[in-house]
Amino acid sequence: MAVAEQPLLTAADFASDQDVRWCPGCGDYSILAQMRKMLPSLGIPREKIVFISGIGCSSRFPYYMNCYGMHSIHGRAPAVASGLAVVNPELQIWVITGDGDGLSIGGNHLMHCIRRNMDINIVLFNNRIYGLTKGQYSPTTPLGKVTKSTPMGAIDNPLHPLSIAIGCEATFVARSIDVNIKHLGMVLERAADHKGASFIEIYQNCVVFNDGAFHYATDRDLKAETTLELEHGKPLIFGKNRDKGIRLNGLEPEVVPLGRGISEDDLLFHDEKAPEPSLAYLLSRLRHEDGFPEPIGVFRAVDAPKYDEELNRQIELARAKRGDGDFDKLFTSGETWTVP
Repeated sequence: MAVAEQPLLTAADFASDQDVRWCPGCGDYSILAQMRKMLPSLGIPREKIVFISGIGCSSRFPYYMNCYGMHSIHGRAPAVASGLAVVNPELQIWVITGDGDGLSIGGNHLMHCIRRNMDINIVLFNNRIYGLTKGQYSPTTPLGKVTKSTPMGAIDNPLHPLSIAIGCEATFVARSIDVNIKHLGMVLERAADHKGASFIEIYQNCVVFNDGAFHYATDRDLKAETTLELEHGKPLIFGKNRDKGIRLNGLEPEVVPLGRGISEDDLLFHDEKAPEPSLAYLLSRLRHEDGFPEPIGVFRAVDAPKYDEELNRQIELARAKRGDGDFDKLFTSGETWTVP
């Protein structure tokens, strides 16, 4: 008997029946739209896709996706996703988190999920503020920022999500921007195709509590000078007239004008497949406030052993050597005692 072909899915098929409840103008709407638009291109049935979140504005995401999902507890989405990835490797798993959920209470879970290279896609919405709890400073809030919990300005050194991910040896690292919809869709698809831990930071505007945090990277008249789109194997060139580049001066990056004795061959060339992550880390440190364009795109895409695959391989080896085991026999083995 012939098996009926699965009907082609559309973005509408991934929309749940829940009303989307984010503030009007929130960048989350764009991210949700691009995720729904991208997923049908993967050819994966909805019952094999899972979204897991923690707590925060971004963590409402599973409610709005018409597939499996779990709204877990604060910061623990990577731990929940890790368990699921091990017991059901056929699933495509997405962790949706924010700069507060993922880097504050969830920092430890996030770090170990990345270093183990679990086959999980982690999407971190970075708006540099706590939105759901009404405007306190977050782990990514810039120094000096006045918020409801830092009335005299933030004095904590901010964390840089991509630097953390690369420091944990993430095998896929990327950055995009909520309103750059074509680029965002491309990055999400690249992450979905990657085998291992993928980590994406998305610059996301909180229109209520931190509006314009990434104005320099989204303004039509500014973004050509303040962002740099990474392309594998291409030199680091930016500017409205494509007349500036980045080269290394010893171990330090510097912005240089093209021409007047400086050619493309003098610039730093991007290699997302380099096994040594030092240059990817260097790119993750470039800051607009330091006079550099901020890179967007894929920083790193390499292959490495995957914890979930290795763990299941060990389980199969153990079964082959010792059989399936017996819980009753295990619990009653050795010394036992009864507490009256």
